[in-house]
Amino acid sequence: MKEGIHPRYDKAKIVCACGNVIETRSTVPQIHVEICSACHPFFTGKQKLVDTAGRVERFQRKYGIKGTPGSQPA
Repeated sequence: MKEGIHPRYDKAKIVCACGNVIETRSTVPQIHVEICSACHPFFTGKQKLVDTAGRVERFQRKYGIKGTPGSQPA
């Protein structure tokens, strides 16, 4: 590696809006994020499921499509 051209890679803190602090290494001393694994719905188990089946049926009714794809014999 050439001397003097690479940025310093030191300890850094990632600070979330929820107050969670994660220590890592980076070229910047502190990183602010809006969401982390401690408060994200996917990781906390508070994720909402979207009813896509109802939306497909509504689309088929709206455009007059009969049946579901794959239900007709080939």
